[in-house]
Formats: sequence, structure tokens, C-alpha cells
Amino acid sequence: MQADAMTVTTWPSNSAEAALKAAFTAIVGAANVRDDVAARKLYSEDVFAVSDHVVTLIVAPQSTAQLAEVVKAAHQAGVALAPRGGGMSYTSGYIPSTDSSVSIDMAAMNRILNISPEDMTVTVEAGCTWLALNTALAEHGLRTPFWGPMSGIYSTIGGGISQLNAMFGAGHHGTSSESVIALTVILADGQVLRTGARGPDGNTPFYRHYGPDLAGLFCGDCGTLGIKAEITMRLIRTPAHEDYASFSFKNGADLLKAMAEMARAGVASEMCAFDPGLTKVRMKRMSLMSDVKTLGAVIGKQKTLGKGLMAAAKIALGGRNFIEPTDYPLHVIAEGRSATGVAEDIAAARSIAKQFDGSEIENSIAKVIRAMPFPPPNSMLGPEGESWAPVHGIVSLSNAPAFHAAIDALFAEMAGEFDAHGIYTGYLFSSLSTNALIVEPVFYWPNGYRPVHAAMMETGHLAGLPKLDANPAATDVVTRARKRITEITASFGGGHFQIGRSYPYRQSRDAASIALLDQVKAMIDPRGQLNPGGLGFKQ
Repeated sequence: MQADAMTVTTWPSNSAEAALKAAFTAIVGAANVRDDVAARKLYSEDVFAVSDHVVTLIVAPQSTAQLAEVVKAAHQAGVALAPRGGGMSYTSGYIPSTDSSVSIDMAAMNRILNISPEDMTVTVEAGCTWLALNTALAEHGLRTPFWGPMSGIYSTIGGGISQLNAMFGAGHHGTSSESVIALTVILADGQVLRTGARGPDGNTPFYRHYGPDLAGLFCGDCGTLGIKAEITMRLIRTPAHEDYASFSFKNGADLLKAMAEMARAGVASEMCAFDPGLTKVRMKRMSLMSDVKTLGAVIGKQKTLGKGLMAAAKIALGGRNFIEPTDYPLHVIAEGRSATGVAEDIAAARSIAKQFDGSEIENSIAKVIRAMPFPPPNSMLGPEGESWAPVHGIVSLSNAPAFHAAIDALFAEMAGEFDAHGIYTGYLFSSLSTNALIVEPVFYWPNGYRPVHAAMMETGHLAGLPKLDANPAATDVVTRARKRITEITASFGGGHFQIGRSYPYRQSRDAASIALLDQVKAMIDPRGQLNPGGLGFKQ
């Protein structure tokens, strides 16, 4: 799927499609139905891929009732639906697979419907962002156990449940779906399905596992089984104490062994590590203005002004040269109800790091990660305007070093092609609860930015980057490398979230699982209208 492959079709005013537009307009209002070419093109690409097709309409429902009516009308018209949250997918998660596809823009369904400190639950509409949710919960001293990816300024909770994601809180609580209590889902024909035990009024869900886990069926489904309308998650009181530690390792194997042991010990709410390649990118990217914003956030995060100024001073004076350019830095965040407990976790992390030849370094980046959890997504491009795209594998703790080594071997094999096309790479490493590590290679290559980047990045930042030409040859090399990494992941029996259309989920399932999935799909979406092609279902 290349940028120049996109074609735009226009509907005749007297066509059946025009009648569908009129039906949508009657449901959501004219202002919430769009068919301008620029918007249609934007909604037909994600961070990595541009579809061969262009959506014909964009519809933005304002409520669960409107969403159900929109889906029902689309079902009757026989058109495909592509649900879109924040637009941060890099796996073709929401792009159209036919020229008659309708994009369901969930951004207007962004309300927080209920916060219940009594029942420790929160219910949101699927278009609510992680940033908005955390801002609202902070007033109550509460948060969800998993509380968002780094892209949470735009990423929606519905998208996070459909695609799954990790980062904040994942070291203790796993991925986003593991904080879910109940879902309200719109099926392909417009029926409303509600999961979980829901209280005497049927609208106050509080318990997920009432019989078979129907909520789990729709978690990670990429919108192929139903469109999330409302999500209820459990709450915890925001931990009163947190602390940070950072370590440097001489090689990736020792880093991953240390991370695995820290995961087993359960000492970190988050772990975030980089390879030398990604460290160089991070150091090159930062500007003086972003430093000023960063220092302000760090000051505000600390308990007192004095502590904040001291933390900011350490960061400002230390610069970014505290990490050796060939080392692998690991940043650990611990949190808990008591300062003593947090201190014990940090002490355990120090002991584990030392066991694997890690040396402690200034914890500036760990502090910044917590002080600015949802920064503007300016890292969607490289420091010189290069395109950026990740790929990842989730593997067991014991397999992570060998998995990383296998990807390194692939990079060595492709080094000549990478050099010829100006492609360079890095790694991000993180953890999921006590049982898995995420190894996420990232690619940068000289290829110009597209509307999706312009729509999300800060205007001033984007203006300071060069606009590179399209580079299909380099993009093809990156595409092949990403595919090879998914094959390596499969050889380790690994998994993925954000499956979209990029990861070979279906090929990894046994015959009985495939048959069951196909039967479920056939029953609730017999025409295959919900995000066709996603999750390996027929396109």
C-alpha cells in the first residue's frame, strides 16, 4: 500500500450512496457527515500505510443510540464500516478495504459517563482519550490500573481496547483489556450487546466474569466483531508514592535478563528501555523549547517546590550525556501505598540490575516519563523529518534475549540494504505484568510526511522539519523487514497487540480456534461488513 496508490471515487448525487448519506445526516446531523476529499484521504491512511481505497463517507455519531442507528443503516445498505479512534494505528487497523467503506469517526463520542468512587468503576464513551480520562480521575485521587499508552493525548480508550496497548501501569496490571469490567458493543446489524453483571438498573456494571467472558471476545478484535460504544473499567486509588531508578547495561542480553527478573519480582509499575540506536535518536530530537516544557512538568510533578526545583536542576545540569552511546539504558518506575514499600522495590531493582552487570545512572528520563506521560506525538517523524514506524513482538521472559538476538541477526543481514536506502533502526523494550516482555524495533527512513502526521503533530515542530520526497524503494525495504520480524516472532511462539492487518494472527491459531472465530464472525457479522480484512478475516 503506497502513497500514490490511493484513488478517490465520487458518488453520483442520485446514487444509493447519496441516499445513505442522507440517512446518516438524518441520524447525526449534516455537520457530522463528511465527504470532502481531504478528510476522506486522511481517514484512509494510518501512521505507516496508505490504503489502495478511499472511504466514501465519514460519519461521527454523538451517542450510543446514534452509533447503533448508523451501523444499522450501513448494514441495510450493505457497505463496509471502518471504525476509527485516535488514528494512531501503524498496522492498517482502521483503513478501508473497499471503495464503498464508511469511516466511523468515534472522536465525538468522548464523554466520561460515570465515575463511581463508591463502586470503584468508571464508564466512558469509546472516543474518550486516555488523557481526558486521567485528568478527570485525578480530581478524585483515582485512576485505572492500566492508564494509557504514551500516545494517550490522542489515543482513545475504545481504540486501546480494540487494538490493545501497553505502557503506564502495564508492569503491574498488564495491557489495557485487563482493566476492563464491561463493554457496550454495537453489532453489525445495529443490535446493542452489553457484557458483565450490571447492577439493578442494568446500567451500572461492576463485575466482568459473570459466566463466559464475553467482554474478552471484543478485546483485541480490531473492530471486526463489534464497535465499542461504552467501556467500564475498574479503578484504584492513585498510589501515594513513587520513585525512579535508571540503569545502563553493556548489551541487550543482560538488559533483557534484568528486565525479566524485575518482572518476576513485580517491582516496577513501568519499565522502559532503549538500545543505543534509539538513545541517539532521542538525544538528537530534543530541542531547547521541549526542555523548558519538560523541566516545568518535572517541577510540577514533585511533592514540593523545593524537590521539584532540585529534580529539574539535576536534569538541566546533567544534560543527556550520562548514558554511554553504546549502552542500553533501562528506566524503572515503582509506585505503591507507602514510601517504605516503594523504597524496597527500588532497592530490589538496584540489586537485580547489579546482578546483570548494570550500573546506575541519573534517573532523569524516568522522571520525565512520569511527569509528561502523554506528550504531543512529535516522535511520529524522525529528527530530520524521516518516516517512523515500529513493529513488535511479545515473548516470554526466558525467550526475550534470543528473540532480540534473532532480530539483530536480521538487521545485520539487511545492513547493506539499510545503508543503501538511508534506513536506520532502534529498539524500545517494556514489560507486561510478571510474564512477558515487549521487544519493539523501530525504523526511520527518508520518506516524506503525510496528512496523518500533519493532523497530529504540533504545527511548530512540523514546520521545523524538512519535507522529504516520497521514497517507495526505501519503504519497500522497511515493509519487508517488518514482515521478517513478524516471522521471527512466530518462530518464538510470540504474540502481538495492535494486530490490525499487519500481524499473522489467524495463521498462528489452531484449526479449532479458527473454526470458532469464523462461527462467531458468521453469526454476528454474516455479511463481513465490520472492518473487513482486520484480524485476518476475509476482506
